[in-house]
Amino acid sequence: MMRIRNALLAATFLALPLAAQAQPISGLYVGAGAGVNMLMESDFEATGPLANGLTRAQRSGTAEFNYGWAGVISLGYGFGNGVRAEIEGSFRQNDVDSISGVTAVGTPRRVDGTVQSYGVMVNALYDFDLGPGAFLTPYVGVGAGYQIHNYDGVRVRNTAGTASVTADGEDGQFAYQAIVGAAFPISAAPGLAFTAEYRFMGTLSPNVDVRAQGTTARGSTDVDNYNHSLLVGLRYAFGVTPPPPAVVPPAPAAAPAVARTYLVFFDFDRADLTDRARQIIAEAATNSTRAGTTRIEVAGHADRSGTPQYNQRLSERRAAAVAAELERRGIARSAMTIQAFGESRPLVPTADGVREPQNRRVEIVLR
Repeated sequence: MMRIRNALLAATFLALPLAAQAQPISGLYVGAGAGVNMLMESDFEATGPLANGLTRAQRSGTAEFNYGWAGVISLGYGFGNGVRAEIEGSFRQNDVDSISGVTAVGTPRRVDGTVQSYGVMVNALYDFDLGPGAFLTPYVGVGAGYQIHNYDGVRVRNTAGTASVTADGEDGQFAYQAIVGAAFPISAAPGLAFTAEYRFMGTLSPNVDVRAQGTTARGSTDVDNYNHSLLVGLRYAFGVTPPPPAVVPPAPAAAPAVARTYLVFFDFDRADLTDRARQIIAEAATNSTRAGTTRIEVAGHADRSGTPQYNQRLSERRAAAVAAELERRGIARSAMTIQAFGESRPLVPTADGVREPQNRRVEIVLR
């Protein structure tokens, strides 16, 4: 039985995958986990003065255990290259379910007692980087350390209470373990991850005391300590910053507002269009389409140099010249309202007879 178990243990270590590529932790981290522990059955055989005069069948047997629980806490460091190292404290506990053999006790029988293991392990682990967008990080690891195995009142007795054998005491031994797990990052808390893992932990054979009812003779026995644990927990890596927010492309700039009023200026006592005047009229014609214009007002003006009657006629010629250019630019004459105000509506108020360039104009208004 021992050879088969040792072979299985060796296979477990050899089957651990080799390190792959990268891992997400760089720096210190802490972790904790808890879960179910299965302590494998243990063969035992009492030796020493207690065994004198007893057959092997009378002094040996096999103990089986109920499912128990396990807990671990750890402090570690990630090297940023896929490797982590940590120190771990652990505790495991299982109640005795049955004890076969030990025929010296007789039948029918009762069993009770608890078995515990606790100690410190040093682990080396590797996290597999599955690439951007992966929701988990698998990992494997191995560990070595020291575990104390404690038999607390493990006893088999007959129901009459006339015979019993009790295994009690604790012994520390070299321990080893294999770890396979996965971490699930919690996006709402950078550095925090949920963990789920399987652990196999075994030790060299501890030796505990054995005593029998009705005799002062004592003995001891080697016991087995092989554990299968399924744990869930949390791990927090220090110094992890949240990822930068996604870059949102800027909204396209809004198109500049279309001007609704345009001023076309004229030389003194003239009604012909300059090159600059034609550019302004062209702009007004183009924007009238973009702005969805339904009506275009064309109003001619003059300064106060000259008589009001002359200036009225001059402003009419100027308005007609602008209207003709708009029409040449594709604006229907029916879409225009053409007016002339002479010198009655100056842009810049002046005394009579004053030449003012800003008053010699035609106003184009898009409605």
